[in-house]
Amino acid sequence: MKKKILLGTYTRRVSEGIYSIVLDTETETLTDLKLETKENSPTYLTKSSKGDLYTVTAVDGKGGCGAYDQDFNFLNAVTEEGAPLCYVAVDEPRQLVYGANYHKGEVTVYKILADGSLEFADSVTHEEATGPHENQNTAHVHYTDLTPDQRLVVCDLGTDIVYTYNVSDAGKLSLASQFKTAASVGPRHIVFHPNEKIAYLFGELDSTVRVLSYDAKDGSFTELQSISTLPAGFTEFNGGAAIRVSPDGLFVYASNRGHDSIVVYAVGDDGKHLTLVEHVSTEGKIPRDFAMDQNGEYVIAANQDTDNLTLYKRNSETGELKLLQKDVFAPETVCVYFEK
Repeated sequence: MKKKILLGTYTRRVSEGIYSIVLDTETETLTDLKLETKENSPTYLTKSSKGDLYTVTAVDGKGGCGAYDQDFNFLNAVTEEGAPLCYVAVDEPRQLVYGANYHKGEVTVYKILADGSLEFADSVTHEEATGPHENQNTAHVHYTDLTPDQRLVVCDLGTDIVYTYNVSDAGKLSLASQFKTAASVGPRHIVFHPNEKIAYLFGELDSTVRVLSYDAKDGSFTELQSISTLPAGFTEFNGGAAIRVSPDGLFVYASNRGHDSIVVYAVGDDGKHLTLVEHVSTEGKIPRDFAMDQNGEYVIAANQDTDNLTLYKRNSETGELKLLQKDVFAPETVCVYFEK
């Protein structure tokens, strides 16, 4: 079987935009890197069930979200003054797209129109006090995506807060709850266990994964555990990046930029406790993102600074990752997306 993967990139050096690559599960190799469309630093992207593509974009000094159809034909871009987004997500039931703007500390909502193009719906800028870390000089929204009960959860690295918003059918946001972490955690990304009651929050600044319980009654979170993503004794620079849960909910994976590894945790009963399994080298520098195929059989890590992808096969019983291929050229890749 051949699986198509889309790659979002920076276009600061050699990349030209959005690429695709093919995972051949018979040969267990990545092949056929292809430039699908030129775009200005499409650092994060996603697709709707219809097949339309939504990506971070920057146009004439303005930042926002770009829309393409399933054949990569440009539909439109909705932009505003300032830096581009860093994350985008699709809300299928309400036909919305959410954007996280790191530099502006802003959550943006776009309405998906009948032809797949976008129009602005709403935005919220965080004004809360920021944390003490040098990277927390202002609010920094890093993640915006849905909770299992269709609220919007937002990670703000600058304010050390995870926000939960109610969303109207028209895309209007209203605050439901806030979860304040310890100082200088720097919430980056959050993922939910399949049981929908537990979430795993990645702290970029302190290199931790926090296990949180989620209360669907009011959208609130409560911390249950904090565990380091680094091996004991490692004291050099590190920044947390991506976090994933295996489809069966038995393992959690997170990538370290600096230690340049993926850490693997076993998940305890009901998802409430993590135990270290192993650290695996990403065979490159700055693994900004990694992704798992829908069956949880293969993992692909993207090393931003060394322009290479690394392919692993995942042991579903132990959670361990076996190296299959490294040094697969892919320029400035920072987002890995398996086609549905």
